[in-house]
Parts: sequence; C-alpha cells; structure tokens
Amino acid sequence: MSYSGPRFFAWCDEPERIDALAAALSALVVPGARISLMMSADISCKTHSIDEVLAMVRAHFGGRKSAHILSGMMLRESERGMIFGLDCYPEESERHHPYGPLKVEAGERKRDFYPYEIAVGSYSPRFVEVEAAVACHLIQGDIEDLLLRLCAPDASGRVPTGACTGEEDWIAPVEMCATYNANAAELARDLALSWVSLHEKQSVSRIAGTPLEALRARVDAAPRGARVPMKGGSELTSSLSRETVLKALATPPATLLEALAAAAVPDDAWRAAEPKAHEIMELLRKVGEAAEGEGPAAFRAKVTSPGHVRFLEEHAPFHVRRLPSGGVVLATHPYRKLWPLWSDALFVLGLMS
Repeated sequence: MSYSGPRFFAWCDEPERIDALAAALSALVVPGARISLMMSADISCKTHSIDEVLAMVRAHFGGRKSAHILSGMMLRESERGMIFGLDCYPEESERHHPYGPLKVEAGERKRDFYPYEIAVGSYSPRFVEVEAAVACHLIQGDIEDLLLRLCAPDASGRVPTGACTGEEDWIAPVEMCATYNANAAELARDLALSWVSLHEKQSVSRIAGTPLEALRARVDAAPRGARVPMKGGSELTSSLSRETVLKALATPPATLLEALAAAAVPDDAWRAAEPKAHEIMELLRKVGEAAEGEGPAAFRAKVTSPGHVRFLEEHAPFHVRRLPSGGVVLATHPYRKLWPLWSDALFVLGLMS
C-alpha cells in the first residue's frame, strides 16, 4: 500500500493534453492559491495565476519536458483542504517511462487524505467493522469527485478513460479502486485493457487510448484457453480467460452495465456495520458543528489498524454511477479492487469460463 494519498490517472491524445491539464487544474485549485510549476531545473515558476502557469507549459511542453504542478485544493465532499500534485507527460516521455499521461496525487502524506482517527461515543464499545465503514464514508465521495475533476471537469470529452488506485501505478483497470469511461457503451474497455495489460505485460497508460475494436483483436489473437491471474477474488475467480473477455465484449453494453449495477450490493458484513456507522457519522456532524468546548462527549479512535484495513479490503461496497454525460464510474474504497464486482457480474451473466 502506498505511503501517500490515492493517485488518479487519465488518458487523452497528446494534442489535447495541455487543454486537459488546464481544465483539470482549474477544477482542482483553490482560487487564489499559490501554484508551483516545475518543468526542468531552469523552467519553473511560483505564482497565483493559472494563466501564467499554462503559458509556461504551452511554451515548453514536449519531448522530455513534462509539467509538474503543486497547489492547494478543497475536497468538496469532506470540505478538507490539502496539497495536490498534478502531472502531465508528453508522448516521448511516456514511451521511455509511462507515468500518466495525466496524474493527480492527493495529499503529501497518507494521513492527509485517509482518516487517521475519528470521534466515537465516549462510552460505546469499539467495533472495528463500524469504524472502518465510517472511514470509508468519509472519503468515498471525494474519491469519485476527484476522479471526475481530473477526467471530466467540463463537457469536452477529451479524456475517454481514467482510473484511481491506492497503489503507485496505473495497473489493470479491474485491479484499480475506481475507473471512469466517458462512454458507457465502451465499459467493457476496462476488461479488455486489463486482459491486454496482464497478458502482454503492457503498461495501461500506454494502451488506454487503443480503440475498443483493436483491443478486442489483441484479445482474440491470444491462444485459445489463455488465462491471466487475478487478485482479490475467490478461488473460482482467481483468473480471467480470453474467452470470458471476448464474450463480455460481445455482450450488449446495457446488459453488462445492468449486471454490474446489480452486483454492486453491499454484503452482509457491510450491512451489519451500517446502522452503527450512521450513528457515528451523526456524532461527527454534531461535533463538527459545535462550538469549541461544547457538543456531545466523544473520544478519538484510530482507524488504521490491520483489522480496519482488512475489513475495507474485503467488504467495502461498490458504486456504479451512470453520469448525465453518458459516461460511467465504477468505484470502491482505495484499499479494495474492482475485480470482485466484475467477477460477480460476469458470473451472473454466465460469461465466466
């Protein structure tokens, strides 16, 4: 697990990359905040002007010169402020070492983004499952909001796909904690990208823009019966076959989306924790609204133990969001992967083999 906050990735064609960077920066930065730009040892600036930053990027971006920006943002759901890093890499740089091509990192330290401790009732017994559920509620909206602020800050449609992870790199989409697709009809791209990345040992950021039909052709070209190992599923779903991917690509997108939505049902362990979690959330609201020294009695409980992490890895719920733009977001907590959601949907559709 990463020592820093979650990382968000987005792909778009190089000619539109600076425009995508500009839109994301405007959607992320707190108005008037100080912005630091670094492109090389002698190309940098510190300013409060987004226009000044973008002018320097447009003048020098390309070849091996990428853009690295630091500034402050406000998380909309939790209303917390923190530092973010926004990076943009040109194609030549990506060929040598794929990093992006667009990437946002939220927080300088892990605890900047993830809750370290929460207020709980003074005399209540502690339940790891409940506290983990609260920790999830506190950040899940921010995860989905930041992914959309990077990938879809406007209606341009420049970014066809993106993802989020608690790890270091843009790995197979089904092993990420969230994905964005601008066109819900191409949702199976997540599965095809995962197959090609794992089977051909390809970096996702290098192939994310491959047309869906070209991805299907690469899957089809693999030997019959070929499989790739999967993490985060059961014994029955520990691998993904070529045939399953091809059948999913042939399934009507609406049917696939409906199956994923139906599979995104909280499990028994999560449902058992929810009532008490909502009580603590209400307590947190009252503590936050109370004047200093007033409000309900509470003590602070750490929510970073192996038990908290394990519960989120195994039980954090999945969200399937159909966007007004026609896109779709699949998401869960950064400690969990999307593969269990996909495997359940594929099994119900009779596509697992």
